[in-house]
Amino acid sequence: MTLADNWQIRLIQLLAVPGLLLAYFLYLFHEGVLVGVCEANSFWDCGQVSGPDAPYASIGPVSVALLGLVGYAAIFLAAWLQDWVALVDAYMPELMLGLTGTALLFSLGLTALEAFVIGAYCEYCVASAVIVLLMFILSISYLRRSAAGDG
Repeated sequence: MTLADNWQIRLIQLLAVPGLLLAYFLYLFHEGVLVGVCEANSFWDCGQVSGPDAPYASIGPVSVALLGLVGYAAIFLAAWLQDWVALVDAYMPELMLGLTGTALLFSLGLTALEAFVIGAYCEYCVASAVIVLLMFILSISYLRRSAAGDG
């Protein structure tokens, strides 16, 4: 497949890099390795959203930031494996839509928690949600283009 055929996948892979960095940053913040990186005010308060003592920053013992890190890594690796594994290449439109769609649903759920339960937003979490939304839009574009090319 040429670059012109799958530019959306390459852009998704490129967007996964800042996503990985954001998720790793939030993971370090949640684990207490980074302190004082977020200044609290009435609207933006990462400590309340994703800090070490934030009640919604973990699902059981697993940090939400760690789940984001794994999700971004899966998206990046799927895009990379497209060039190396024929099965991944054959199902890439559906695979990427599934990965980014799951990430989008997860991000929407977290953003809803920020808006309706916590009452504050984490600017890094919002940036991550925007990245995921862009990835999802690109996945839909890739799926549509792939379907048009098959028909």
